[in-house]
Amino acid sequence: MSSQAHGVTIELSEVAEHYFIVIKATGKLTHQDYLALAPALDAAIVKVNQPRVNVLFDASEFQGWEIRAAWDDVKFAFTHGSDFDKIALYGSHDWQSFAAKLGDWFIGGQVRSFKEYNQAISWLIDHG
Repeated sequence: MSSQAHGVTIELSEVAEHYFIVIKATGKLTHQDYLALAPALDAAIVKVNQPRVNVLFDASEFQGWEIRAAWDDVKFAFTHGSDFDKIALYGSHDWQSFAAKLGDWFIGGQVRSFKEYNQAISWLIDHG
């Protein structure tokens, strides 16, 4: 029996004195992944020490959700949506543009989709 790697990593990153949270999803996310994600993200938000934070969501190795995890994602957006100023969705999936538009409804800030990593970072640190 083979198993595929899946999960979420969260880190605090800094570029040109601008801090943001990097969330990297790998494989197909499960309910257990979301149980680990919530407290880790809460801790990362506190470390940024800003009223609202910027996030790079790296979906370059993301393969989707199990059904229960998809519901967890919706609940997560409702719970934390007002914590975010900008979310850059990075990857090359066909669904990303739609997800960014949908995210704009649930997130207090802006959500944009990027196929180029450097463009995502530039948008996150731009104050305009």
